[in-house]
Parts: sequence; C-alpha cells; structure tokens
Amino acid sequence: MRIRISPTWFGKKPSAACPPKDRSRLRVGIPKVLNIWTTHQFWVGFLKALGVSSENIVFSSDTSEEQGREFGKGRGTVDCCFPVKCMSGHYGELIFGQKKKIDVLFSPMIFSLPSVLRGHVVDTATCSRVAAGPENTKAGFLKERDVFAENGITHAAPFVCLGDRHMAAEQLHASLKDIFDLDLEETQRAVQAGYEALDNFEAKARSRSREILSWCAEHSKPCILILARPYHMDTGIGHDIEGELQAHGYPILWLQYLPADDDLMNWLFAEDLRSGHIKHPLDISDVWTSSYSSNTNEILWGAKVAARCPWITCVIRLSSYECGMDQPTYTPTQKIVEATGTLFFKFGDLDATKPTGSIRIRVETIVHYLAKYSQDVIRKKLALLPPNGPFPAISSGQLPQTQGAVLPVRPNLT
Repeated sequence: MRIRISPTWFGKKPSAACPPKDRSRLRVGIPKVLNIWTTHQFWVGFLKALGVSSENIVFSSDTSEEQGREFGKGRGTVDCCFPVKCMSGHYGELIFGQKKKIDVLFSPMIFSLPSVLRGHVVDTATCSRVAAGPENTKAGFLKERDVFAENGITHAAPFVCLGDRHMAAEQLHASLKDIFDLDLEETQRAVQAGYEALDNFEAKARSRSREILSWCAEHSKPCILILARPYHMDTGIGHDIEGELQAHGYPILWLQYLPADDDLMNWLFAEDLRSGHIKHPLDISDVWTSSYSSNTNEILWGAKVAARCPWITCVIRLSSYECGMDQPTYTPTQKIVEATGTLFFKFGDLDATKPTGSIRIRVETIVHYLAKYSQDVIRKKLALLPPNGPFPAISSGQLPQTQGAVLPVRPNLT
C-alpha cells in the first residue's frame, strides 16, 4: 500500500527575510571638499537608503582660515594643490569639532564623475590628486598616533567610479560591507537611490538656470557664467567672487548646471552641426581631443556655450594656485570665449589669501565693462544664430526678483 506524503513535508521552505538593519543612530561625517560639491546628493541618497537618518549625516563647514588653524594645524601633508591641503581642516572639524561624536568619517575617493558630456568624450575621470586626497589627508592623522581609533571613528574612503554606473554598486559594497554590515543587494538599492537623488537635483538646477536664461532673453539682460571646478563653490576656495558680482544685479550661472536641453543646444550649435564641424552639441573634439578629464571637458564645453549664448555676455574663470589640470586650458578657453566678443576675466592662482581690496577693484572693473558692452555682445551673437530661438516670452511675474537670481552655489547638502 502506497503512503501519500505531502510534498510540503520535505519541500524547501523559503528562508525568512533578514530583518532590516538599524543604522538610524549611526552618525556619518562627510568632509565638504573637492568633488563632494557636485556629488553630495548621491551620498545623501545612498546613506539615507541604507537607513542613516538625515540628521545624522553631517557635513563640515565651508573652508576657512579659522577651520585650518583650529582643526588642521600640524596634520597637513605635502601637496601643492591648495584645495587638497584644505582637507585636513575639514577632517579635524569632523573629528574634534562636533558636539555629538561621529561614528564614520566618510570621504570617498571618486575616480570618475557623472557628466552631461559622457558618451561624447573619451572619459570623465577626476584629477588624480583629488581622487587620492582622502588617503593623503588620512596620513596626517596617523603620523604620530591613530587619531581615528582614539576617538572611536572609522575612516571610510571607498574607491568608486561614479561615472560608470554599472560599476559603482560592486565597488562600494567591496569597500563598505564590513563598515556598514552591507550585503550586495541592499548596496545596489542604495546606489540606485543615490543616483536618483543626484539626477533629480541636477535636473532642477539645470531647469533653474534655463529659467534665468529665459528671463534674460525676454528682458534683453546679461548674465555671467562661472567657469570653475566644483570646489570653487566653497567660499574659502573661490572667495565668494561670484557673490560680489551678483550683488551688482547680474544673474550668475555655474558651469556645472548649465542647461543642455536639445532645443537650446541645437539652436546654439546649428551652424557647427550643419557644416559637420561637430557631430553633436556636446562634442568638444573640435577644441579638445584629449578629453578624459571630467572637469576639464566641461570647462571647454562651457566656454563653447558661452561664446554662442547671447545673454552670457561675461565669463569668469576661477582657478586654484598651480593647478596642473587647469593650466593647459587657460589660453584655449579665453580664445573660444572672446571669439564672439564675449567678455572674459580670470582669477587665477586662488589660495588661502583673500585680497578683498583687489577683488573688489576687479569686480568694479568687470561691472563697468558689463554695463558698457553687454548690449553690443547680445546683438552681435543673436545675429550669428538662427531666428526664432527656444525661449518663448514669459511674464515677469513668473520669476520674482530674478535680477538677483543665482543658481544655488552652496546647495543644502542634506
């Protein structure tokens, strides 16, 4: 006689789902330096998706002399790059300057960046000094004794290619699995959340800069484009030069958040595309063939956009002291911008010294030339472009106080 056996007796039962890990009390400190200025939303989205609460994601303050003296003195390492040198003060502030201690000092080594130009350039890699900055700075807090261990802080410096989205999850999991007790699946979900947060922020910022251009087009008013690296948004690195200019009533656009909408780009680059000079509006091969550096690529592209966009009548180029990545681009960017009569001014070799008097004198000079030549520049560039541009007339009520409009140069990092 056959005995019937229920298949559920010996069938494989699904394992119970692992309970979510509680990371809500974990405090994570992030130095507000270098490429964090344009990737911060990714890291906030990533950490929040892992369960770290918003109030426990702590950023250091803007770079300042006081920060360096109080928290970074004696911790510096040899490096000719001023923005990298400043990292010591940010590390020290997160370690010693918090009322409530952090558990993890999170300082990613970012090898490549997401970029609007990706697919039209060779690569979007970061400066090697900048990428290695976290480990270089860490050494200054280990040279006499392990400051991190003494304060119960874990230093996390994951190596990640944010520009290669298919690689980021595995790279971050390999570096952070022991620190945050991660499995690969939740890392993948967190990375996806990080990219969504970053993409949403950039879309809003580019949309806002388009609104500013639209307002300038309606009222035939000039605006200023800042050509710089992300960390020049830091008041201690860029010395708030764009703020001085905005105080005179000129809207400010940052290179990193220029609009790249098809209708605008195809209008600005119509003649170049028709003649076959370039294959795409985001193509920079006509001016820069060695296009592997993300920030450098975007600076050259921004110069091309500024040379063609009628209402960008002035370009301000910011660069830090002895920046080896910037030096080869000084002449090309100036020639590109000035080819259409657009005003070009450079603040090079910026470092810790803030010569307030000389900056204000130069700002007054720039404002003088803007007032004198902007309308001529607008008319000249409009004459070079096809009629019926992409900006419809809008009511002035839609953009209140736009005369002082500016893209968020110091975005809310949380």
